[in-house]
Amino acid sequence: MGYTITCFTSSVGSKAAGVQASPHRHLLLKSVSQFLSHLTLSHLNIYKTNKQRIHFFFPSKMADTGVVTVYGNGAIYETTKKSPFSVKVGLAQMLRGGVIMDVVTPEQARIAEEAGACAVMALERVPADIRAQGGVARMSDPQLIKQIKSSVTIPVMAKARIGHFVEAQILEAIGVDYVDESEVLTPADEENHINKHNFRVPFVCGCRNLGESLRRIREGAAMIRTKGEAGTGNIVEAVRHVRSVMGDIRVLRNMDDDEVFTFAKNIAAPYDLVMQTKQLGRLPVVHFAAGGVATPADAAMMMQLGCDGVFVGSGVFKSGDPVRRARAIVQAVTNYSDPDVLAEVSCGLGEAMVGIDLNDVKVERYANRSD
Repeated sequence: MGYTITCFTSSVGSKAAGVQASPHRHLLLKSVSQFLSHLTLSHLNIYKTNKQRIHFFFPSKMADTGVVTVYGNGAIYETTKKSPFSVKVGLAQMLRGGVIMDVVTPEQARIAEEAGACAVMALERVPADIRAQGGVARMSDPQLIKQIKSSVTIPVMAKARIGHFVEAQILEAIGVDYVDESEVLTPADEENHINKHNFRVPFVCGCRNLGESLRRIREGAAMIRTKGEAGTGNIVEAVRHVRSVMGDIRVLRNMDDDEVFTFAKNIAAPYDLVMQTKQLGRLPVVHFAAGGVATPADAAMMMQLGCDGVFVGSGVFKSGDPVRRARAIVQAVTNYSDPDVLAEVSCGLGEAMVGIDLNDVKVERYANRSD
């Protein structure tokens, strides 16, 4: 099944503001990246979304300034017409409030979709197995990704090694909906990340702090996740990273504009993105939690700390009852502020995945693989 894209045009505003919008064209596409290849306008607003029907609203009168609106009055500049950053950010916003699950087979992908996951991440090995087996972790077999794509109707993500732009080219070519430039895989380049503006497919990247997140956004990441420590079943590092990002944003919000120059220099982040973050009071893109989420309580905690959604890696399919746990985590993210619901969905889930003590010096810290 593909995506049905309905485009609207109007002179000003949006239908939500009372302007009459007329259908412009309908496209049936197989993936988000295929939609982006059809896109000819550099600016859009999301009008309405649901599972497989995506409605976009295009203002027809628009100055060719290269400026696009992201989250209210904040603005971020596009670097090339080849990479419509506003579209990528808008597509990532569709996942807000959802759960993205790691899967290694089409059967697991169907379990994730039936549980209510908003997307799946296709891998050959979940992070816990990558830790246990060691060796070099690479991009998944494209044939496996194609099989997973054909088995579900929700978006399918896939991981590429840090700096490995050819793996990203392959993933884009086979039509994945998002690419995760992931520290869980063995880095291909220890100095440079992928220039994500060279791709039409949206990218997800990890961070440990505000500076790292804004550097990835400047490179073209349309979605940010905390790194945590994938494959450990231990939430402590994800909490540390979320609190670091949110804490820096709170400090930034109360800062005089004249002080932002020095703050941007100290965190090694682009000044314009730092100022945008200050104005918005949040990151300019969607911010998910990842790395160590293993229980409904873990997922709800990440949401209460201010994240837009949750990645779950080994926590589901390394547990005693993956089907029930998957549903429980989705329900926990949806009802993260309701303790009664959280208590109910946490009952009778079977054994959780075996966790790893991160105080053990022998445990490799994947989060430190890039900066």
